[in-house]
Amino acid sequence: MPLDLNSDLGEGFGAWAMGDDAAMLDIVTSANIACGFHAGDPSIMRRTCALAVEKGVRIGAHVGYRDLAGFGRRAIAMEPGELRDEVLYQIGSLDAFARAAGDRVRYVKPHGALYHSAAKDLQFADAVLAALAEYDADLALLGPAGSQLERAAMDFGLRFVGEGFADRAYTHAGTLAPRGVAGAVLHTNEAVAQAVSIALSGRAHSVDGGGKVKVVAQSICVHGDTPAAVEMARLIRSALDDVGVPVESFA
Repeated sequence: MPLDLNSDLGEGFGAWAMGDDAAMLDIVTSANIACGFHAGDPSIMRRTCALAVEKGVRIGAHVGYRDLAGFGRRAIAMEPGELRDEVLYQIGSLDAFARAAGDRVRYVKPHGALYHSAAKDLQFADAVLAALAEYDADLALLGPAGSQLERAAMDFGLRFVGEGFADRAYTHAGTLAPRGVAGAVLHTNEAVAQAVSIALSGRAHSVDGGGKVKVVAQSICVHGDTPAAVEMARLIRSALDDVGVPVESFA
């Protein structure tokens, strides 16, 4: 089966840059572009969308909590209706720049703390899916399979795409290991091996069980802020080619 390769991009702010978006866009097939809440600003959003369209990479709205200082990795207490509105706002903002570049937002992926909150809490998952449904029912949701996000997508009748992570280890429960846990962030060789393992057997490395956990994925993520992310993504794409897994966008 074809496998998508995605990365979180456009995560600078003002004069501050993160990662090499242009180089990453030569490798990945889908770009999760920050929408200004956890990172990104209008000029970065415009530039990243234009590069993605130029290179034939599909655009996804990488929506998060309004937390620039914490890079969206801190959970923020809010009512589900407020969260729905903030997600809707972010999708629309990025879509304006995607359309100005000649394409459109094709899917949505929550970022950081929102990714984890919505995966566990059906109220938050419903809020995210309500925003997608209001904006464009053709949008897909990218997230962890078997989570409340997948359940909410089914309830709303929207397309769900399971995601696995090449550069992050998992817990025995199948969730991402917290970044503060030893071994949670995988180095290049480990990430390449994990990407191939997910692609061929649906299994990923567990930091707390000493074995493998099941990961159902149609898309694999390489974080743009991971050290040596571009080289990691390049090696992963080459390794997938070597084992006969076609790499193409789900969108």
